[in-house]
Amino acid sequence: MNLRFFIDRPVFSGVISVVIVLLGMISMFSLPVEQYPDIAPPTINVFATYPGANAETVQKAAINVFATYPGANAETVQKAVITPLEEAINGVEDMTYMTSTASNTGDASINIYFKQGTNADMAAVNVQNRVNGALSQLPAEATKTGVTTEKQQNAELMTFALYSPDDRFDQTFLNNYVKINVEPRLKRISGVGKAQMFGSNYSMRLWLRPDKMAQYGLIPDDISAVLARQNIEAATGSFGANHPTANEYTMKYRGRLSGAEEFGELVIKSLPGGNVLRLKEVADVELGDEYYNYSSEVNGHPAAMMLINQKAGSNASSTIKEIHEVLDDLSRDLPEGTEFVVLTDTNKFLYA
Repeated sequence: MNLRFFIDRPVFSGVISVVIVLLGMISMFSLPVEQYPDIAPPTINVFATYPGANAETVQKAAINVFATYPGANAETVQKAVITPLEEAINGVEDMTYMTSTASNTGDASINIYFKQGTNADMAAVNVQNRVNGALSQLPAEATKTGVTTEKQQNAELMTFALYSPDDRFDQTFLNNYVKINVEPRLKRISGVGKAQMFGSNYSMRLWLRPDKMAQYGLIPDDISAVLARQNIEAATGSFGANHPTANEYTMKYRGRLSGAEEFGELVIKSLPGGNVLRLKEVADVELGDEYYNYSSEVNGHPAAMMLINQKAGSNASSTIKEIHEVLDDLSRDLPEGTEFVVLTDTNKFLYA
């Protein structure tokens, strides 16, 4: 365009300059702020758990498995959980490559990478459809816990911990407190894509006594079968008479057990003489950590740590600010002897 046009119209040129400046100032407060530009290819994560399996078993389960195993023994069946997933996912639309990892805790993770510009939501749907087709080839133990497909969130926003400076509370209590009271609040923040706790859930633990199990001729599968039969939720229905004036009564069932004492009273088998063998006689029943392969401390004190990842397209700076506000609000109701501490904060890098 000829510059003479703007030179001859100074007022018009000034108005355009003011508009450009105003748009720039508005953009400063509305554009997303991230530590790194959004140039990474869309990534979908598939996560599965095989309780009690080691890394080798998990790896063979998802990579070299068939739908049926005629004549296979228990060990071969257990090794049937991470290449059927890879075989099913391989070749999904716009996929470039994928990687997989397995741990001795029975966890399996597959990351699928797509071409730049691929719609991450559609990629997640396509991967989920492939995963659904492979579920029948996975062991029942793996499908019971579920196979999760989600968009991978790589941008870390913050890492914080809840710890007890005077060691008044142990890690089990802190993990459970964060899981119940802190994690749900943080997940409701719009810019939070994922909140991952470095710890395990509070669960019912059954510590089997090998001497008592051998004395009564029991194996762990016998205990699992008892739990599957007696610790259930069932529709009890109602009963009554087929008569116009008869009353109908709705039956109630207490459902799943919740306390260690209730689990201890489960009947394992009948004994000679009319006696019964109960779970508390062959196992120690208590509430504790689901897994004992996690240990986190802050300055030598027990702690529950959590990592928060950013949701794609959100404003990192405002999200972190909102997280701080939520933590400050939660701090008012913390048990005496506990406090939050922020370990990493991406805002420090954004405004460095």
